[in-house]
Amino acid sequence: MQTFTDKTVNSSTTTQPFLLVSNVAKEYPTQEGVYTVLDGVELQVNEGEFVCIIGHSGCGKSTLLNMVAGFSSPSRGQVLLQDKEVKEPGPDRMMVFQNYSLLPWKTAFENVYIGVNSVYPEKSQAEKVKIVEENLSLVGLTEAAQKKPAQLSGGMKQRVAIARALAIRPQVLILDEPFGALDAITKEELQEELLKIWQEHQLTVLMITHDIDEALFLCDRLVMMTNGPSAKIGEVLKMPFARPRVRSQITEDPRYYELRNEALDFLYNRFAHSEDPNEDAPEQPRTENLVGKIVATIGGIALLAFVGFSLIQMFTSKTPNTANPATIEAPR
Repeated sequence: MQTFTDKTVNSSTTTQPFLLVSNVAKEYPTQEGVYTVLDGVELQVNEGEFVCIIGHSGCGKSTLLNMVAGFSSPSRGQVLLQDKEVKEPGPDRMMVFQNYSLLPWKTAFENVYIGVNSVYPEKSQAEKVKIVEENLSLVGLTEAAQKKPAQLSGGMKQRVAIARALAIRPQVLILDEPFGALDAITKEELQEELLKIWQEHQLTVLMITHDIDEALFLCDRLVMMTNGPSAKIGEVLKMPFARPRVRSQITEDPRYYELRNEALDFLYNRFAHSEDPNEDAPEQPRTENLVGKIVATIGGIALLAFVGFSLIQMFTSKTPNTANPATIEAPR
């Protein structure tokens, strides 16, 4: 099978990449000691590139994007945007979440306006209104501008979230499974819209997805992560498909299925959840497990016996003595 693996992802280049994740690790303290979510993550992203990240749940994908967004800091290593270290959130990086994150008491227009007003306080009211209207129009929500989230479908809510992010004019658009909760038809519609917006605005995009077909259709490179703890980038696949992309055309390309099978093999064979038992919590010794099972079994039997005896006592105490009819008082 022809392989499209990017073998140069960790190689040095003559120019500084637009976005650089350099030897990043993330650790959390626990009662059992330090838990390492990510370790030794290396990723270079070019300006205007669309990169998708895929991996099993719990491998640290969202943790990585949170560090790029500035919501958290690496325990080791650096995240650099245009050679400047990312230490906090900023308008140059906007994130769109799976759960929409809209203020329910505000209209679609007001949800977008809040972001614009906070980033561009120096602009006039008319300028800010124009920015909001342009971005709502960009995602096809001009007619729904005065509706509140409760009046919008899931797809429309996500359009508002995307419009709010785009209205800030970020350098990097960060997407954490933005279409994961949507039905298949709406998801494909928004994928098409996202590609159109990306191409028109020349954004740099980092996107988490669990959908391999979505990733192959959208991205320039597919970053596949190993399992945690101490997860890292295991393999990077380059997409050979020309842009603009037509879904029906690329799904007829034999290379599409080669890449799809390679991604599936990585996720479900080479890095299935149960691949390395040493990465899971240590098991108790067999003798301890056996004793625990015996104690639990005896305890369960005793509990059932006690409950059964109590029920019998209750039943017999409330049942009339039918052996001697004379003791039963006739109804009056």
